[in-house]
Amino acid sequence: MRVFICEFVTSGGLRDKPLPEAAVAEGRLVRDAIVTDLLELPGTNVVLAYDDRLPPPNEDAVPVRKGVDPWIIWSSLAHDADVVWPIAPEAGGVLGRLTRLMREGGARLIASSPDAIAVTSNRLALAQRLAAHCVPHVPTFPIDAVPAGLNGDLVTRPEAGNGWSAARAWPNRAALPRGGGLVVHPFVNGTLASLSVLARPDGVTLLSANRLNVTHLVGVFGFEGVTVGGIADEDGHLAEFARRVVEAVPGLAGLVCIDVILTPQGPLVAEINPRVTASYAGLHAALGVNPLAFIPELIREGRPPTMPRLPRPSPVEVKIR
Repeated sequence: MRVFICEFVTSGGLRDKPLPEAAVAEGRLVRDAIVTDLLELPGTNVVLAYDDRLPPPNEDAVPVRKGVDPWIIWSSLAHDADVVWPIAPEAGGVLGRLTRLMREGGARLIASSPDAIAVTSNRLALAQRLAAHCVPHVPTFPIDAVPAGLNGDLVTRPEAGNGWSAARAWPNRAALPRGGGLVVHPFVNGTLASLSVLARPDGVTLLSANRLNVTHLVGVFGFEGVTVGGIADEDGHLAEFARRVVEAVPGLAGLVCIDVILTPQGPLVAEINPRVTASYAGLHAALGVNPLAFIPELIREGRPPTMPRLPRPSPVEVKIR
């Protein structure tokens, strides 16, 4: 079984641009964790491409050199693979484009549907979808249509894409920046967390509830890492919440991550990553089992099997910086 892991940054997606240190660190972390888990599965071969400014991840990896179109290389590798796992940022439509490209090759994909990626890649569209399904979420508004009653500390984030690196905090509405492309939501006090979820056609499994380590200094947020399994779900409330979220966005599939803010009134969805995130790097150690055990059945049956009852995760630190 040949599995092509196409992690956008490390696979050469930015070959003719500067390599952002944080993006490279996170990309390598996720890619290497997935490769390690895949190689534990009998009969599995991993196929990789890599930006040739980075060390080759293995001796068979295909280099992407300056001036070469990585999309052509990826398309060729996907065509020869049994399974393709695209991992990319949502901003700029990159994850959606990469997923569409891989689907054209005919291989099985570990990926959410194009519609699910489109909804979760746009904060306004996601807020509207969650509201329509009565799923609690952080209220989100266009920056040029802030409701009159929205006062106090506010946060702006790009309308498109996910992540905390571009989030900014403001003391009041008068301090908000001008211009389009941003959304505004109230600053919500609570614990920043993420829910690592396996979404399948026949159900949803919460693999771990994680504590996000996000800094906030002079209005600027920074993602430092995550404590995988750092939040207990003793009563199953977060598992049920994850199920409601996934049901609100048909097409979410495979391993996805739901960022939430835990408040005394309950969790609020902050964003949905329709793909693996940095938390994957600690998932195997936290669970004590390989989270990719469903891959062989995915090949045979076309969909992942129901997961067995998993042990309670043990906290595992994953640091990005």
